[in-house]
Amino acid sequence: EVQLVESGRGLVQPGGSLRLSCAASGFTFASFTMICVRQAPAKGSECVSSISASGGMIYYAHSVKGPFTISRDNSRSTVYLQMNSLKPEDTAVYYCAKARRPLYMVRSSNRDRSDYWGQGTQVTVSS
Repeated sequence: EVQLVESGRGLVQPGGSLRLSCAASGFTFASFTMICVRQAPAKGSECVSSISASGGMIYYAHSVKGPFTISRDNSRSTVYLQMNSLKPEDTAVYYCAKARRPLYMVRSSNRDRSDYWGQGTQVTVSS
């Protein structure tokens, strides 16, 4: 059974930092792109970042390029999203998702490109 378990939820002040982790199980982690998606209230889902199976290709949405860093540890089946210089507009529920096809880079939050999502973790940026 595929499981994606996010951790690292929190309330941070503007300018603060937070690291999200997503522990995966139930599939060959090293063969799939992992995607970080966020959904803010009254907004659609946004692909924040993604990282290819080997880690050799990385995508960032324009809105987070620079302050956010995605990484993965295939030996631990875990993907990380380090978020620095957080802004109130970064407030959202953050999800990790598994790409549907192995060894295929994904740069989208579309459900046709991913087949499993975690339960989501709330990130609130507020003073």
